Amino acid sequence: MNIRDLKYLVSLAEHKHFRRAADACHVSQPTLSGQIRKLEDELGIILLERTSRKVLFTQSGLLLVDQAKTVLREVKLLKEMASNQGKEMTGPLHIGVIPTIGPYLLPYIVPALKQSFPDLELFLYEAQTQHLLEQLETGHLDCVILASVTEAESFIEVPMFNERMLLAVSEKHPLSQEQSIKMDKLKGCEMLMLDDGHCLRGQALGYCFTAGAKENQHFRATSLETLRNMVSANTGITLMPELAVLNEGTRKGVKYLPCIYPEPSRTVSLIYRPGSPLRVRYERIANKISDVVKPLLNQ
Repeated sequence: MNIRDLKYLVSLAEHKHFRRAADACHVSQPTLSGQIRKLEDELGIILLERTSRKVLFTQSGLLLVDQAKTVLREVKLLKEMASNQGKEMTGPLHIGVIPTIGPYLLPYIVPALKQSFPDLELFLYEAQTQHLLEQLETGHLDCVILASVTEAESFIEVPMFNERMLLAVSEKHPLSQEQSIKMDKLKGCEMLMLDDGHCLRGQALGYCFTAGAKENQHFRATSLETLRNMVSANTGITLMPELAVLNEGTRKGVKYLPCIYPEPSRTVSLIYRPGSPLRVRYERIANKISDVVKPLLNQ
């Protein structure tokens, strides 16, 4: 048994598909399948049920997967400790970011990070919150940039900045004549929302439901750009995070109005695993991001 075999096993548990697991490990499917069989022979237990089209783990297999994740986390910690010996801001850094932040934040912060920390090798991954948290837990990611959610409570959180949510309406919509919108004025309005899996959906729904607004049940978007285009077509209104509005003005026929009483917002944070010896690295990254973004948001 070796670390490589444990990585194969965990990848198969995550993807539940031999080819996709092999692709994630950058090996051929026969190689991964053969190593799993060798692992079974070495341990003398059956890890998988092979009579089904799906990848189904036995109870023994599931227990081994959990233990393998623990071992891989410890190996990751050991590597971090080694890389921290006099090389605080050097080497690879794998950062995850959610889709409602990534496209609007990364163009600002990546050049700044490369300039401030030229010896860091940045690897960037975009995915929804739950997937990023799983990747962080298993050590595939070093840190994650997301909007604060309760699901991240088991990690260390470094708040970086607060981001307002603005009301996006078509220039043809009656509300477009307003300079700002009191939230209670949205009572009874139907709001366009993102699909399940986006943390912004839950945050926006919380403010809208409190104001008496309701969700449009006939449409859900997979991206903010889809929402923006739907608003431009005057098919509804939505809440849009401030970073996605910078430099937009009324482009595409959409007007953005500040909301008040209360002002909807979200906290954008960087999170990392507790006990990581690279804590100082993550703190410096978070501080640099905060320094870059806060002036953009006039904070």
